[in-house]
Amino acid sequence: MPHLPASTPLDIQLRRPYTSLGVFLPAGMTDPADEQRTIDALADSRADLFEIGVPCRTPFLDGPVIASAYYEALARGTHVHDVLGTVSYASRRALVVVMTYWESVALYGPRRFAREMKTVGAAGIMVVDLPDAQARIWSDTLAEAGLSSPRLVLPHTTDDTLAQACATASGWLYAPAAQESTGYQGPLDLAALACSVRRLRKASALPVVAGIGISTPALARAVAPLVNGVMVGSPIVGALASTGREAAAALVADFATAVGTPVAEASRG
Repeated sequence: MPHLPASTPLDIQLRRPYTSLGVFLPAGMTDPADEQRTIDALADSRADLFEIGVPCRTPFLDGPVIASAYYEALARGTHVHDVLGTVSYASRRALVVVMTYWESVALYGPRRFAREMKTVGAAGIMVVDLPDAQARIWSDTLAEAGLSSPRLVLPHTTDDTLAQACATASGWLYAPAAQESTGYQGPLDLAALACSVRRLRKASALPVVAGIGISTPALARAVAPLVNGVMVGSPIVGALASTGREAAAALVADFATAVGTPVAEASRG
């Protein structure tokens, strides 16, 4: 059975004694030259990881900010081969995990998708709606390509399903900080998140990251000690769409300052 060694790039990054900051960026929001300037600005603002989103016509787990960015990218003609260019450039500045829905992988061809993402520098691919029936085959496909297979684990996942997810995961386990679509801006139940993170750590030795609903640097500061990585998307994408690159970069810097705290001993995994 194919498997990745414990010391993958994602493991190394996320096991450092501070909380890493991941920034989500949908591919194709602007033309390639402008997109590259955005990547540079966000990387210079201390993003440790990039999550590059593959535009999807039915992003049912995403709220209006990211869904709108996807629709605009698709209207611009963005295809998976364009995403490869985004990943290639972003991987020169930071580690890259490709974020995608299964539909895009299936239409492109899973082996081709994995192989080509690896070729352009991706460290892993996270399929947010990975079908249970495809999980083992997909995990093996990524391992054969030399890629990590991060898994999204919902808070109310059954013990059996959690065990299956952990068995097909590598790189990290993703704990939603809110049980809402991306872009949620309300309060977070930190006690519930801490409980979810403890459950994941009991089930797996993989690092844990949290995202969804971490809408402000203050919330990021509160979440950071619980996990190995904090992922922010809608606040940055919204800033890019409404106020521009400089404002988005400044916000990334604020998030980086907020999460730049030592990880609690019990949270290192």
